[in-house]
Amino acid sequence: MAERHHTTEPVPLHLPEDGDEALTDRVRDLLVRTLYTQPSSLAIGAVNGIVSSLAAAYLSGERLLYIFSVILAVVAIARVSLALRLPKGGSRADTQTLEIVYEIGAFLYSGMLGLIAAATMVMELPAGIELLMVANATCYGVGICARNAGRPVIALGQLIWVCLPVMAACLWIGGLAMYLLVVNMVLLLPAMASITINVFKVLRDSISSAEESRRLAERMQELARTDVVTGLANRAGLNHCLLEAITDRGSKSLGMFWIDIDRFKEVNDLLGHQTGDRVLGEIASRLREINPAGGAVARFGGDEFVMLCEVENKRACEKIATRILSEINRPIRLDNERLEVKASVGIAALPDDGEDAESLMQHADLALYHAKANGKNQMAFFDKSMTRDLVRRREIEAELRAALQRDELSIFFQPIVDLSTGRIRAFEALVRWFHPEKGELRPDEFIPVAEETGAIVTLGNWITAQAARAAAQWPADITLAVNLSPLQIKAPGAALGILNALRDAGLDPRRLELEVTETLFMEDSPTVGSFIEELSAVGVRFALDDFGTGYSSLGYINKWPFSKIKVDRSFVSGPNVGRKSDAIIRAVSQMAATLDMDIVAEGLETIEQVSAVREAGCNLGQGYYFSRAVPDYLAAMLLAQERDQDSPARIVG
Repeated sequence: MAERHHTTEPVPLHLPEDGDEALTDRVRDLLVRTLYTQPSSLAIGAVNGIVSSLAAAYLSGERLLYIFSVILAVVAIARVSLALRLPKGGSRADTQTLEIVYEIGAFLYSGMLGLIAAATMVMELPAGIELLMVANATCYGVGICARNAGRPVIALGQLIWVCLPVMAACLWIGGLAMYLLVVNMVLLLPAMASITINVFKVLRDSISSAEESRRLAERMQELARTDVVTGLANRAGLNHCLLEAITDRGSKSLGMFWIDIDRFKEVNDLLGHQTGDRVLGEIASRLREINPAGGAVARFGGDEFVMLCEVENKRACEKIATRILSEINRPIRLDNERLEVKASVGIAALPDDGEDAESLMQHADLALYHAKANGKNQMAFFDKSMTRDLVRRREIEAELRAALQRDELSIFFQPIVDLSTGRIRAFEALVRWFHPEKGELRPDEFIPVAEETGAIVTLGNWITAQAARAAAQWPADITLAVNLSPLQIKAPGAALGILNALRDAGLDPRRLELEVTETLFMEDSPTVGSFIEELSAVGVRFALDDFGTGYSSLGYINKWPFSKIKVDRSFVSGPNVGRKSDAIIRAVSQMAATLDMDIVAEGLETIEQVSAVREAGCNLGQGYYFSRAVPDYLAAMLLAQERDQDSPARIVG
């Protein structure tokens, strides 16, 4: 670039067109279109040329000049009109046509202007008329080189067509002054060629850089809207497709199918994330194949997909959803492995189930939630009642935090009994919400909401603190069991919250037992390990709750310091109770006895169940047979009665 601007060597008249500095079609098109930009400058030049030539004809009275002026005016008007009605074009053929048409008009106009100037000289008209036309022609040729530098051949061609007639007239007239004028014009050509080519290169490089930036931006936008695992649109791409579909749909209905792969986490946990990604890719391929023409498929995130397409009615939606489930349910073969994957589908349609993108997505998501809640591997259409459920959940969310301050929440305690002596060994703390208007709310109504909103951390700490205060009044041999949510454990400062509750209540950490489920250990989180290690170091014990409902991995029992295993109630009072469940309980009990761990059977309601689990090897029991969950004062009364009578107590109610 420095040499280009500062060199003192002669610049060769080499015009960079389509040779060794070939232009892309897009850049060439833009350069050609610079010829047509700012038609006002063409109009000004045309008016100036026409007025000057007509003035020369009028002042001289020469008929030939009138004829030349009319021809010049026709060519000028045609050029300006074409520039004002520039076709959009864009193809290579269109660009070539535009360039050729402009070139013909430009050369005709320049030639006529130069011819008029030469005619005034040859006719030996008054000096003022000659000066008017020669100056007009020469200035036009110089000025047009800068304006049309986007196509140097045209720019310099116009300069040559303007100068040639004038130079010919000078040679015809003869004389030193005329010869010097010819020399000046000859020297003007390479000088203007150098300037024009430099302007062209700057313009070309600027357009090329802008085009490269545009292509890069388009590519980055495409990547930003594409899921790298499946090649489908991602969430941003879905939003873009959705807005376009809503804008272009007209009077047609738009169906949204929100798809969730059931228990996909098990695939990642058991087979690895690479296999999980391959499964997602296969599902994406199947969805892409069955996607109706004009529709869109996106991976919304994780194991969720969204299909968007035009539909005629609810029956058409059902057919598409049925095909989606059928395709996903087909076995997947990867490296000689046969995988069976199931899915749930939520369906919403626009305009029936929403008037905009936000409401459509919200309602499809709600329908999916109900499809999963109803047993998974099925479809569900959005219904207005689902919105009422959502409203109720939001009401609970808004009122839950205030409930802690208004003392609407209470801690109840359910005894855990030694099956060999009948005496109480511990109490499990359970939260109850007595709403002043809605009455008693079940834990399964507000606990999930607390987990979704993050309020479970505050709620969990409050439960631990309240239960610890009550337990501090019990005999020293009675322990307290508290359920912890995985979200509470993973929250920053979780262990400190537990320790503060114990300190404030004056409860020995060895009397606290925290119950956790297997879901806590699905992710190998260092936060979980630190939490357990910090509390175990001061004597807090841990119990594995709901054993038998998840993976029931023995690896968890071997890795973490559990002192107790709680067998899920489904093995005691569920529909599958029988020889198999008894065998499982016996096997777990034998393992626990070897590891010096307690085994708790949950959900005991009859004496027959108590006898069965005791014979199977369980040493602790919990359930309505012994007592429902009771307030703290009744728990204290039960302990006092047991101590006074020196015999096992039982509350039934």
